[in-house]
Amino acid sequence: MPVMVPSIDRHVFFWGGFSLLEDGFPLVFFFLSAFYYIMEQELQRLAAESSKALESLETVEQLEEFRIRYLGRKGQFSTIMRQLGSVAKEDRPRIGQLANSLKKDLEEAFEIKQAALRAVSAKNGDRPDLTLPGRRPQNGTLHPVTRVMNEACAIFESLGFSVAEGPDVETDYYNFEALNIPAHHPARDMHDTFYVSDSTLLRTHTSPMQARIMTSQQPPLRVIAPGKVYRCDSDITHTPMFHQLEGFLVDRAVSFADLKGVLSVFTEKMFGRKLALRFRPSYFPFTEPSAEVDIACVMCDGGGCRVCKKTGWLEILGAGMIDPEVFTMVGYDAEVYSGFAFGLGIERIAMLKYGISDIRMFYENDLRFLEQF
Repeated sequence: MPVMVPSIDRHVFFWGGFSLLEDGFPLVFFFLSAFYYIMEQELQRLAAESSKALESLETVEQLEEFRIRYLGRKGQFSTIMRQLGSVAKEDRPRIGQLANSLKKDLEEAFEIKQAALRAVSAKNGDRPDLTLPGRRPQNGTLHPVTRVMNEACAIFESLGFSVAEGPDVETDYYNFEALNIPAHHPARDMHDTFYVSDSTLLRTHTSPMQARIMTSQQPPLRVIAPGKVYRCDSDITHTPMFHQLEGFLVDRAVSFADLKGVLSVFTEKMFGRKLALRFRPSYFPFTEPSAEVDIACVMCDGGGCRVCKKTGWLEILGAGMIDPEVFTMVGYDAEVYSGFAFGLGIERIAMLKYGISDIRMFYENDLRFLEQF
């Protein structure tokens, strides 16, 4: 004898294999699932739950969590819809229509809530969480080339030199002719110099400032001219653009001893200790006599190492007494005035000061390298 159970909404309900209507009359014996009723109740419950949850949301982050939980591909509505196959065939359209209607209503309410929360967020801005620990901003530092340039200028200024700056695009006259570099000199070759036109070029040294200043001013003069210079050269110790500091002094009775004294003070202050200097005879068109200046190796203190190639010496700059021909070009009386000039590469000084082996590291913008200074 089948067990009697109350039916719902005059739909077939099953129990123990016999089907019954609400008036208790038996029908055919068959096994029919009434899962549609459970799904209908579950959909109604889920709609009420999600609607209440949506109203309680206060942030955009909570809204995203809600979407994933209820409306996502693996959300609760999708999970129920995947069970639609368990419902009797004739009831599937009704359950499907109900599910789509409830989900559509929830999606519309979700979009309204989303717009409202975003409007509030935009109006209030991103308020900082004052309970979080503070974040210290990262401070920048001076580039090592700039640092050495500033230090060199400060040293020479303490010795009474003034700072002068000139154009990077220079005339042929000031870059060459006024410095006793005639037209046939190899420095004018296209492979060594960047020409802008036949009469203008990117300056190959800051020495043009020597000619410019001596043309416009009378002795005594103590001047340094720092700046960028350009040459057709590129390897681990040379770059097409680099920084140079030209210095010169013009007065009565200036001697080579004065030059040696100034450079000795400069190297001692730059490297933080007294270093031996060595002057080797050399040639520059605008100085006579001329010399290459070496310092005792800063790595081994002159004992000989890989850096100085076991010589104990490192080349640091070029210098000499200003050639009388240069004085003639600018209108100075070479019988009355004398002077000296020197030029040093800032990158070269920085490499020696900080123990850097490749000049290209200065221009690769690698923060791991730059943060060390």
